[in-house]
Amino acid sequence: MVKIGNYNTLTVSHLVDFGAYLDAGNGVEILLPAKYIKTTLSPGDEVEVFVYTDSEDRLIATTEHPYITVGEFGFLKVLDVNRVGAFLDWGIPKNLLVPFSEQKATMREGGHYLVYCYLDYTTHRVVATTRINKYLGNIPPDLHSGQPVECMVFGSNAVGYKVIVNNLFQGMIYYNETYSELKIGEKLTALVKSIRRDGKIDLVAGDLAGNRTESLADRLVEYLHKNGGSMNITDKSPALIVSNTFQCSKKDFKKAIGHLYKQHIISISPEKISLNDEFRSR
Repeated sequence: MVKIGNYNTLTVSHLVDFGAYLDAGNGVEILLPAKYIKTTLSPGDEVEVFVYTDSEDRLIATTEHPYITVGEFGFLKVLDVNRVGAFLDWGIPKNLLVPFSEQKATMREGGHYLVYCYLDYTTHRVVATTRINKYLGNIPPDLHSGQPVECMVFGSNAVGYKVIVNNLFQGMIYYNETYSELKIGEKLTALVKSIRRDGKIDLVAGDLAGNRTESLADRLVEYLHKNGGSMNITDKSPALIVSNTFQCSKKDFKKAIGHLYKQHIISISPEKISLNDEFRSR
């Protein structure tokens, strides 16, 4: 069965002057308008398309890519507001409707809002909502420590960035677990650190602590080799200098130089860090 509001791989049934009809099964055909056909098609060819309904509730296919599909969250811009609701820039010719009943607060033209895209099974129309909480954390997270996940930043508080994880869960990336500022709407891959009792997920933006320490330690040794075996950046240096030079937090920097010191690879003084003699030629 065709998935409305998502991508489908469909077979060309027959061609017409204004496009191609695609076989959606059960005797249903969906028009792919000619303006979306970028390569020569023949009956029997398979093509990946996004399927939605037009203003007359007819199924339409397109090879263009909307900003979000059914089951996804995204920050979209309001293009128009009328008696039906707010219409969002969806990235395709059809705009995405947020009915007034699905607006947590009144949406204004020109504003950008976090929305969740879903299929209204009563009308079979793809719509969106700003009432996102009811779509997060509805199933227990089947995730483990160190597992990579896809995140989108949607807010922040006193301790870190609030993120949506895999379009299913709510999580947190703490300020001390990232060395650079994250922006609202930014998408990134993060690693699961732990799962709280309430089902929310703590994450790190990058490797887990142990992997980060070893990776950074290797980069520090490389930096020392390139700079004559010593540097005047130490654990007493300002965090901004550390971040700008090594793209890491001051906390991770201290762990990495501690790791190297315990392995007798470096010597540390208040003024500089130096490679020990036996490692200078390596």
